[in-house]
Amino acid sequence: MTIARRAFITLLGGAAAWPVVATAQQAAVPLVGWLSTRSPDVEGAAAAAFRKGLAEIGYVEGRTVAIESHWAYGQPERIPALAAELLRRQVSVMVTVASGREAIEAIRAVNPNVPIVFTTGGDPVQIGMVPSLTRPTGNITGVSSLQVEVGPKVIELLHELVPQTTNIAFLANVAAGDPFPRPSVLAAAQSLGLTLHLLRASNEGSIDDAFAALPKLGVGGLVIDIAPLFTTRMDQLVALALRHRVPAVYQLREFAVRGGLASYGGDQTEAPRVAGLYVGRILKGEKAAELPVQRVTKIDLTLNLKTAKALGITVPITLLGRADEVIE
Repeated sequence: MTIARRAFITLLGGAAAWPVVATAQQAAVPLVGWLSTRSPDVEGAAAAAFRKGLAEIGYVEGRTVAIESHWAYGQPERIPALAAELLRRQVSVMVTVASGREAIEAIRAVNPNVPIVFTTGGDPVQIGMVPSLTRPTGNITGVSSLQVEVGPKVIELLHELVPQTTNIAFLANVAAGDPFPRPSVLAAAQSLGLTLHLLRASNEGSIDDAFAALPKLGVGGLVIDIAPLFTTRMDQLVALALRHRVPAVYQLREFAVRGGLASYGGDQTEAPRVAGLYVGRILKGEKAAELPVQRVTKIDLTLNLKTAKALGITVPITLLGRADEVIE
């Protein structure tokens, strides 16, 4: 055999080994599990912000990290099965989005050792996700944004938009017989001299039923609670509010972008960006328990003047001056 032929065979042998090397390199890339009760169209900006946070700390999807995303599409009961499916993929870190304590419990039931980074709009201590913000303990940490806390301010916003209205409603994802889910919202309405009716919805059909009850109640304004059932049905809710000609305010900017009258709530991109930073730090070797839960305090006010005009509402100049975004 000539030297040239021997070299050619050696080269072929090396080429045959390339897929094996590539596979080994891919296997070494950490896998992050993204688990959300919402849907991709709702969480698009949040997912992009999460990837931005990862990139800021040196992890780029497709190169140095892989992300597997599972969505419950507003059906929290699907979370345990989705969590188990992700964990079978041997993820290095789990990220739970708007999923609450139930998602954490579902993950721990399958793998109590995998690090968890959450994002939530509530108080993570109050709802039992962690015992302390500064010392979360265990393998859990995360980011909290102001969603539940701003509920009373949403009532005030509706009152500013329709000051002549004294009879309003609050649509919540609660079953028949459940108590009022947001005592602070009820207290805010009472302090303004407003009568507040609780509308209950537990599925898509009951949302239609809730709106059908508005005329009988003589309601002149509506507040939509923050819940996965509602955030995955934004178009339905906005369309129903316009059809019934009821001024409605929401807690996510996406509602106003899709035609809702106004939204007021915690920034929806900063929390996932910080979560991305935390995931990167954990992948680099830090322990979740040593990362204090972060609080994002930025609030966004969005007004849709096109919808206001359609409803015959004149938005006060004071509100326009405070708005972060005005849609015309």
